[in-house]
Amino acid sequence: MLRALKTAALGMTAQQMNVDVIANNLANVNTTGFKKSSIEFQDLLYENMQTGSRDGREGKSNPGNLQVGLGNRPISTYRSFTEGNISETGNPLDVAINGKGFMQVVLPDGSYAYTRDGSLKVNAEGYLVTNSGLKIAPELLIPSNTDSVSINQDGTVSILLAGEESLEELGQIELVSFMNAGGLAGQGGNLFTVTEASGEPIYGRPGEDGLGLLVQGYLEKSNVDIAQEMIELIVAQRAYEVNSKAVRTADELLALINNLKR
Repeated sequence: MLRALKTAALGMTAQQMNVDVIANNLANVNTTGFKKSSIEFQDLLYENMQTGSRDGREGKSNPGNLQVGLGNRPISTYRSFTEGNISETGNPLDVAINGKGFMQVVLPDGSYAYTRDGSLKVNAEGYLVTNSGLKIAPELLIPSNTDSVSINQDGTVSILLAGEESLEELGQIELVSFMNAGGLAGQGGNLFTVTEASGEPIYGRPGEDGLGLLVQGYLEKSNVDIAQEMIELIVAQRAYEVNSKAVRTADELLALINNLKR
């Protein structure tokens, strides 16, 4: 009976973590470029109480095993990189990635991170940065006398200087892909970093090697489906309730055993 208490308690803990993941998805429903996560579970070891055999008692075979499971555990959170809706902003420095890929940014310690949040800005030094102040890599320096910035679908950045009539090519925005994007580690701030599970970054120009195209004046919204998340939340709540009832049932059975001498 103590086995049932522990198994149900593990189920409650797992569903509590499931609710935490769903709550984070719902909290980021309006976060630019956010990618929803889902938790994955795995059953634990089984206690083998009897194994099947070809020759049993009285010459009869026993084709089945007698096993009792010991609960489940969360083993990973899988991040879905399906594309979110693309919304027009009218800001010439906003860039959406229409398809596969990430933009590369430089962290304060010199390492790299990756993002699909294309709400770019120009900092006090003239560099093109994210809305949290991280420089895009390769670096792009916008001159102070720039009238307008043009970002083509292939990532080519051109500027129109004051008093000039023709555009001048400034540089190139590169995109990065991964063999297993779901293995990237979320760092907050709409940033992801490389892990062994994700593999090393693969660099390329937008529109080449399966990478998406850039769309100026647009931003990618979160890919969270509110209706689906609410359904998942209800399922997790019911699963938690069922496990709590299993705890109460095991406790009642233990109480009956405890009162047998009375």
